[in-house]
Amino acid sequence: MASSIDVKRQLSVGEVARRSGVAVSTIHFYEAKGLITGERNAGNQRRYPREVLRRVAIIKVAQRAGIALATIQEALGEIPAGRIPTQEDWHRLSTRWKDMLENRIADLIQLRDQLEGCIGCGCLSLQECPLRNPADRLGQSGKGAMLLRRA
Repeated sequence: MASSIDVKRQLSVGEVARRSGVAVSTIHFYEAKGLITGERNAGNQRRYPREVLRRVAIIKVAQRAGIALATIQEALGEIPAGRIPTQEDWHRLSTRWKDMLENRIADLIQLRDQLEGCIGCGCLSLQECPLRNPADRLGQSGKGAMLLRRA
């Protein structure tokens, strides 16, 4: 079986896992999700180009920042297969993700501030609580336990 991966640059799944600091199962998962690619050699073993190490590093950083795998996959899809992601690639991806993170941080700060108002309150008013039922939106859906009906 001819391989398009340069034989000298091939890594086994174990080598990729060891060098990237993730479990073998994680490498298999990333491949199944289309985040990385590898090929089978003549012995039917998975082999990966060394460039996959950079992709795994990008995936891990993005995951640590809370970026969804689908978003990571979409971004990595912009980088041609077989090419090492460059500093310019990282700058483009991280700039895009920074905006998402800024929005998430703003949402979390707002939630934190609303929680501070609830500490010690104990009211759990379903009509007035800004966390559980802002502007009594659930009241417009009818009487009773509206959230339980959706479960």
